[in-house]
Amino acid sequence: MKILAFESSCDETAAAVVEDGRRVLSSVIHTQVAEHQKYGGVVPEIASRRHTENIIAVCDGALKQAGYTLAEVDAIAVTAAPGLIGAVLVGVNFAKGLAMAMNKPLIPVHHIRGHIAANYIAHPDLKPPFLCLVVSGGHSHIVEVRDYTDFRVIGRTRDDAAGEAFDKAARSMGFSYPGGVQIDKAAKKGDANKYPLPHPTVDGSPYDFSFSGLKTAVINLAHRAEQKGEPLDADSLAASFQKTVCEILTDRFLSAAKAFGYTTLAVAGGVSANSGLREKMEALCRDNGFKLHIPPLSLCGDNAAMIGSQAFFEFLSGNLAGFDLNGRAGMDICENFNENSQKLK
Repeated sequence: MKILAFESSCDETAAAVVEDGRRVLSSVIHTQVAEHQKYGGVVPEIASRRHTENIIAVCDGALKQAGYTLAEVDAIAVTAAPGLIGAVLVGVNFAKGLAMAMNKPLIPVHHIRGHIAANYIAHPDLKPPFLCLVVSGGHSHIVEVRDYTDFRVIGRTRDDAAGEAFDKAARSMGFSYPGGVQIDKAAKKGDANKYPLPHPTVDGSPYDFSFSGLKTAVINLAHRAEQKGEPLDADSLAASFQKTVCEILTDRFLSAAKAFGYTTLAVAGGVSANSGLREKMEALCRDNGFKLHIPPLSLCGDNAAMIGSQAFFEFLSGNLAGFDLNGRAGMDICENFNENSQKLK
């Protein structure tokens, strides 16, 4: 089954053709990073406008790269939640128009489910059940993947997501957007033990995360140095911050794996591209005898291939949408879109 998929939940306009959930026939991504860099973060209105301008081109590019026409694909899939609502709506309405015009099934996909599915592309042998750590700019979840469309959240952030904390902490250190990439580069040159930082916990919730206090500690440290006229070792602060975030993520994740009896683990989301997290996770899983799956860097960030992968399994489960499908800014990963929607016939 060949699925034409779209992703526009933030600042990447992407399209891909994926076969049977595992084989990527094409993947085209138009990124807006350079444009948003001048503002220090994503400007939702600009992102929505650029999606509108670029979505036809990425669609045409994906079809051409795959060597298929629109008539030859079997279904249309799209990220319908969560994300910046204006950005999400561009993809949803474009996908609905294509599905209606071509009389194709319309498959709505949850963005976090898509990130998890990136591992199905990278690791064809991976099948549920397994435990997945999803870490991105907007999400930090420990998810029990009981089946391809059956999920349970074991832990989640109570405030800032890990990626958001990276970006805000990076700004206080003088690094440009996107902060996570800059911190990763700087950390390689710094002393990770120079700045002791807090490891916040959530009382009564051993698998939940809290990064707001850690982010604030870094910001305050940088501001105090500036006010006192003292030099700030930005590279070492970046290394200390990255080390602390990775320790928090891996400690909670491995504790959950042991408590719930999982030995097959996966990591997904934009922060899974962080070299410190990948190295620490690989070492800890090796020491504990766990089997770890992490996507290649090309599948860590937002892309449409991961949406096309998850869409295949949503289709098999009957999770289709009618033309009343609407985008949503927020939505739990355990919820299905078609619960209150007429299925496409």
